[in-house]
Amino acid sequence: MAAAYQLVCARCAARYAPDALRWRCDCGGPLDLAFQPRFDRRRIAGRGPTLWRYREALPLPAEATPIHLGEGYTPLLQGRVGGIPVWLKQDHLFPTGSYKDRGAALLISQAVAMGIDRVVEDSSGNAGAAIAAYCARAGLACDIYVPEATSPAKLLQIQGYGATLRRVPGDRQAAAAAAQQAAATTFYASHVWNPFFMHGCKTFAFEVWEQLGQRAPDTLVLPVGNGTLLLGAALGFDELLAARQVDRVPRLIGVQAASCAPLALASASGASAPQPVEAHASLAEGIAIAAPARGEQVLAAVQRTGGAFIAVSEEEIAAATRLWWRHGFALEPTAGATLAGLGRYLSAGDHAREVIVSAITGHGLKAGQALAGLL
Repeated sequence: MAAAYQLVCARCAARYAPDALRWRCDCGGPLDLAFQPRFDRRRIAGRGPTLWRYREALPLPAEATPIHLGEGYTPLLQGRVGGIPVWLKQDHLFPTGSYKDRGAALLISQAVAMGIDRVVEDSSGNAGAAIAAYCARAGLACDIYVPEATSPAKLLQIQGYGATLRRVPGDRQAAAAAAQQAAATTFYASHVWNPFFMHGCKTFAFEVWEQLGQRAPDTLVLPVGNGTLLLGAALGFDELLAARQVDRVPRLIGVQAASCAPLALASASGASAPQPVEAHASLAEGIAIAAPARGEQVLAAVQRTGGAFIAVSEEEIAAATRLWWRHGFALEPTAGATLAGLGRYLSAGDHAREVIVSAITGHGLKAGQALAGLL
């Protein structure tokens, strides 16, 4: 069956037919998908509580069998921050302990549909664990490239799934460069460059839409490193709007660690591209990305929704992580950064009437060594 999508460059709009080894445009730009989703409320409501309830809105051939571990439809709990009601999406309760399972489930399902038998990926931990898990489920071989300073618990998790772990001297960018070199001859299951990953992440928006009574929130407060969750959520609400399932899209608030905040700096200066920064170690290792490949797209998405960026300090990250553990939420420090940003957002202005959704993106059991010094 012919594919129901094309690859489209986000930078120059060049179009390409599906190609197993193509992971970026000839101009160097990232690729998106030209794809038409469908929403049938009766079908959706009649399916089980997984992200595959939105099957017709996901770019996977109709005859393909999804690779799944029961992922999706995570709880949306209401709480209060400074007396203001907020909703928290608990994506740390996914099978591998992070929201990255959304993208990995669809991406590896697509890889299997294309006949791929081996993939490579680079990651600071969570995405690598997710890709490794779904490759294990599918019977695919995978090589995961990680920076040498990656959390030991995440390394153990990646190896536990049977992946070949390749530790790269240097930072996150060095790991990406090594994986991209390998991708010349192997399928690049990148959570940043491969657009199928982002289409998996858009199910965050679909679930929030359903859980709020088939409406959009006023505001989303989400972490931004490479920006896959924020871009996925933006894509999901854009698709819901185009399908007339919602009447607006939410304002996007992106949270970065102040020690590595190229997008927050760009937004503050009015720039349309990430600003050069020197990456410093952060408790929020998952969002410490100095050169996000889809940075221009993230900036554009936040700007067009009337949103903003918030950069939180290491002290704020530590304090928020401790606070939310004391409220019963086992979160890793990267997720603590998001909730520190949520607190900062709520402290500025009157937000009492807003419907605000944020997320706990990663489980604390992935970051035992870092948490030992915090808790």
